[in-house]
Amino acid sequence: MADNINISNGSGTPQREWLTTLLLCLFLGGLGIHRFYTGYKKEAIIQLLTGGGCGIWAILDLISIITEKFTDAEGRPLIKQ
Repeated sequence: MADNINISNGSGTPQREWLTTLLLCLFLGGLGIHRFYTGYKKEAIIQLLTGGGCGIWAILDLISIITEKFTDAEGRPLIKQ
């Protein structure tokens, strides 16, 4: 059986996990750490400097993660285990 953590889309980078992204956003969303984790470096730096867009951007990201609309920087869905 294949381990879902190492699933990649031919780019060599593994798909990101839904639960990890959710927890990072929930506890460190204002710092944009979940954006760094999913590969959105430019957006993560902006979130870091603006406090998650005064918290609004972090809340919107949290909602999109919960509803499974959030993807990684390569457009791949987050994997749930």
